[in-house]
Amino acid sequence: MIPFLSAKKLASLVRRGKIGSVELLDLYLDRVARLNPKLNAIIVLDEKRAREQARKADRAAAKGDWKGPLHGVPMTVKESFDLEGLPTTWGRVDMKGNIAKRPALSVQRLMDAGAVVFGKTNVPALLADWQTFNPVYGTTNNPWDVTCGPGGSSGGAAAALAAGLTGLELGSDIGASIRNPAHYCGVFGHKPTFRLCPTTGHNLPPNLAVKDMMVIGPMARSADDLAISLKLISQPDEMDARGVKIALARPKSDVRKLKVAVLTTAATAEVDDSVQAAVLSAAKSFAKHGAKIS
Repeated sequence: MIPFLSAKKLASLVRRGKIGSVELLDLYLDRVARLNPKLNAIIVLDEKRAREQARKADRAAAKGDWKGPLHGVPMTVKESFDLEGLPTTWGRVDMKGNIAKRPALSVQRLMDAGAVVFGKTNVPALLADWQTFNPVYGTTNNPWDVTCGPGGSSGGAAAALAAGLTGLELGSDIGASIRNPAHYCGVFGHKPTFRLCPTTGHNLPPNLAVKDMMVIGPMARSADDLAISLKLISQPDEMDARGVKIALARPKSDVRKLKVAVLTTAATAEVDDSVQAAVLSAAKSFAKHGAKIS
């Protein structure tokens, strides 16, 4: 089913002329209209501007003018990222009037690579919970079981990906805000190294300084998409770029070169035996194929 393909495969369909950017956007918007009311994963739509972006992508494609690896791919971003003309609230009622004047730097970079951003996904208040509820936008439900939560704080992002409502997502993480909902919803997420990806446009005024341990990172339906997105958003901002240059190593494809740390449980967050067994099974598989396990 097209809505559940990876962003890489969606971009390939567009590039090969198998589907147009507007047609692909309409496909996702139709699913959002039908399925999102029970999930409340996508809480702000930017449909008019997204359609114009998609039309431009189709016109460019007709001329063989490809913007980048995400050309024509519809995507959403976590509510905490700025999108020009839309509120950034972090789930706080008193911030409903905080209207962004420009997109977050990371969002702009994804759009420069061809992504068509059509909305924002839900968060807990102040991004500070392992569930996704806030008094502005309400509760997000897990698409696998709507009586359960999707995790947090990037819960809306993970739920939208798992339900096939969006092609790609952008989240943020301090204490598992990407990893926790990715786990709960069965999608891919990556917490990059601190300061690897600039957080410009992911702050509430007046607190514009970088938060300790806060990172932004991609969420997707494939590991390939994580690598593509990370490469796009990982370069320094304008100020840091004067003295910093980032050269990311290629992902290791040989399991024997991997070092894998395994944590099965913790005193402050005990894990069910069935989950521990699955983690250990995965670790044994890595060890069997030559990875170094700690």
